[in-house]
Amino acid sequence: MKSPRVTSSEKPAESPHGRWYHDACGTAFGLELLGERWSLLILRELMLGPRRFTDLRADLPGISAKVLTERLAGLEATGVLRRQVLEEPAPVQLYGLTDWGRAAEPVIQELGRWAAASPLHDPTLPLSPVAMMLSLRTMLDPVAAQGLSLVAGFEIGRAQFTARLQDGAMPVIRGRAEAPDLHLSAPAAPALAAVFYGGAAPADAGVTVRGDPALMRAFTGAFHLPEKMRG
Repeated sequence: MKSPRVTSSEKPAESPHGRWYHDACGTAFGLELLGERWSLLILRELMLGPRRFTDLRADLPGISAKVLTERLAGLEATGVLRRQVLEEPAPVQLYGLTDWGRAAEPVIQELGRWAAASPLHDPTLPLSPVAMMLSLRTMLDPVAAQGLSLVAGFEIGRAQFTARLQDGAMPVIRGRAEAPDLHLSAPAAPALAAVFYGGAAPADAGVTVRGDPALMRAFTGAFHLPEKMRG
């Protein structure tokens, strides 16, 4: 297969630093880069690998094609993502994060962990497959996960992921798991959220599990939402 062709805008982007806040603080600059509506969620959806425009629209159903086009162009202009064209088997344009863009994952994780501690957080709302997998990476309890070593395959609708839990960490990649210790299949991400965070039995939530039931219980026991904070 041919190497992907990377495309970029010919005209260099004007620096966004100071466009909103006129403030040298890195936090202010971060908001200028990612603070527009949908930008951070687009970043989230690209965190596990490049996506097509249509895939992004499908997993962000509230965004219009116009706004998605504008946000992708803005993120490309600031160096957060780049476009790639795969030539074979048929030409297709993908959007993928740069190394700098992927380095924002801890920002997404900490923001998610902080917000999930709010009493207003509703974990029953719709959730994309990527959001679910990043949630597991975020809510993994390293202490509870100590001693656990396994490969888990996730099938969420048509999306497939491989998670490798070892030494209290769990990297996740997009794609089918080969000979996993556990395989979890769900029609949508909220069903998995009910199992991992709501204590629901997989069968009751509509999740199919292949693998040792005891290992599955140990696996789900390694993930916890933060305690709710009160004012």
